[in-house]
Amino acid sequence: MPGVGAFAACMTGLRSVGGDKIIARRVELGRPVLGICVGMQVLFESGVEHGVSASGCGVWPGVVERLDASVLPHMGWNTVAPAPGSSLFAGLDPATRFYFVHSYALLQSSAGPLAAAGAKISVTEHGEPFAAAVEQGVVSATQFHPEKSGAAGAAVLSNWLETL
Repeated sequence: MPGVGAFAACMTGLRSVGGDKIIARRVELGRPVLGICVGMQVLFESGVEHGVSASGCGVWPGVVERLDASVLPHMGWNTVAPAPGSSLFAGLDPATRFYFVHSYALLQSSAGPLAAAGAKISVTEHGEPFAAAVEQGVVSATQFHPEKSGAAGAAVLSNWLETL
């Protein structure tokens, strides 16, 4: 589920075509889902963007919020600290950089319930730590854009395909 744009607008678009129900059904049936950027964000319970709170797909607990950083959007290359046992980052050097462009994310300080549910949360930082990727069961997601991250992003996508 790729995405570019605002949380509320993305959810409005998804709901208008039943996309939220399709995602829920895929998860229920154990079918794989991959979210990218806002496609990751809408997998959470809700998001607060530009003062507007919107409900998400609710696949994962948590609220997507604005990063507390001196420069937004977070646009550029950043390393990621992979979660132990991460499939997405298997075989990648820890110094590998990925391309991010966003101002909102699941903050690490809000990731406790998701971690308690057994999710693997890979982290990076821009102003404050946030979830750069999440893996739980058949659902995986990246806050960064693997399709814009060159060979590193291709490796993440290949690793995801290997899990299918």
